[in-house]
Amino acid sequence: MTNRGFCVWLTGLPSAGKTTIAKHLLPLLRQGGWEVELLDGDEVRKGLSADLGFGREARETHAARVAYVAKVLARNDVIPIVALISPYASSRARARSEIGRFVEVYVSTPIGECEKRDVKGLYQKARAGLVKEMTGVDDPYEVPEAPEIRVDTIRLSPAESAQHILSELERLGWPIRKPE
Repeated sequence: MTNRGFCVWLTGLPSAGKTTIAKHLLPLLRQGGWEVELLDGDEVRKGLSADLGFGREARETHAARVAYVAKVLARNDVIPIVALISPYASSRARARSEIGRFVEVYVSTPIGECEKRDVKGLYQKARAGLVKEMTGVDDPYEVPEAPEIRVDTIRLSPAESAQHILSELERLGWPIRKPE
């Protein structure tokens, strides 16, 4: 075991494009010889965090659980790509501290665009009062102050966003090709 894995943590508003971009990034990192796992917030919530609600404490617990799994993967020479709203700066800071080898990617998408992309209709339901504690509507999203990578999804397609992340990882010195 070489312990050279690292975590790519995508954060952004609901429907910003995190999971879609992650699905494009995954094969690019695999082409570099890495084992890669996608930890999608919605999917992890169905299993590991099925017992949690959506209040602040529950969201922080969910992020902590995802961070723990990402840490275990990274220390075992895997690149976990985390696609998680993770709306609070404190949760992301804890994840960074816990995982260590951590790259924060802010998927920057204006809320109006997120609402247009929202296939689940959650924004509309939240604005009608049918969904409570919706990030970006009645629960805050704390924009990262200094992410290593920022992706502008208005300017870039999901595939271009993934390629941008890969290029930025390389520029920042992260091993996009697995060392022998």
